[in-house]
Parts: sequence; C-alpha cells; structure tokens
Amino acid sequence: MRYLLVDRILDWTANERIRGIKNVAMTEDFLEFHFPGNPVMPGVLTIEALVQLAGWLCAASSDFKGWFLPASVDKCKFYGLALPGDQLDLTVEAVSYGVDKAAFKGVGTVMGKKKAVAEFSGDIVPLDEIGDAEKERRFFKILIRELGL
Repeated sequence: MRYLLVDRILDWTANERIRGIKNVAMTEDFLEFHFPGNPVMPGVLTIEALVQLAGWLCAASSDFKGWFLPASVDKCKFYGLALPGDQLDLTVEAVSYGVDKAAFKGVGTVMGKKKAVAEFSGDIVPLDEIGDAEKERRFFKILIRELGL
C-alpha cells in the first residue's frame, strides 16, 4: 500500500524549497486505529509527508530523473498533532543538495501553528529504477494544477 500524503503543491524553487498541503480527512483509514475514539494523524505520517515533498522537489528539479529516498531522520520534534478536518501546511527546504545525496529541513503547521519540525537526509536515486518517470511527471502536473482537469 502506498500512502500519498501530499494533496497539492503550492510552490517550489528548483533545488531549494517546496511547499504543499495535506488535507486530513476523517475517512483516512489510518485514523480508525490511531487512536480509537480520538483520531489524530500519526506523527510519523507527518514526517512521511515531508519526505514525499522532498521526493517531488528532487524529481522536478532533475527533470524527473532523480527521486529522494530517506536514509535517516536526524532531528525531529513534535509540537502537536493534525486532526481530522485540518489542513497541514508543509514546507521543505534543502540544507544540502548534491548529485546523489541531499539533506532537508521540513516544517508542518496547521493554521500557522507548528506541529512538527524534522531534519532528514538520504540518497537521490534514478527515478527510472524505482518508478515510471512519465507517470510521476504527469502526477506532479496534477499536484501543481498545471493540468486543467
């Protein structure tokens, strides 16, 4: 199963930063058991959403030749959790960015209130080794609303 945790990309600057949103809906299947009667988006999925944004930044910056795969979460702090109905605003900035390695700092907020901050690093791998570059390019166009669907 693949969780797609970025619903829209608001803006991005090649090799530098990307900003997107995740809408937390009551119908998310992970909320059923996290926690019964008190649903919250798991903090680890907030970090995953930030990592996915880093992947989109690497892909778009490399003309869909590379994708970011995390190797470590170097620092992480939670300030609160996202609830059903929240819109999680996600920003990822490159700390270092090379041909095959990258490090990022990501921040997740809800209505201007910080929920999570993470610093993570990993490898940039050839996208065609792990997925279909043209499919990802088309999906990115949907995320940035370039395709008029």
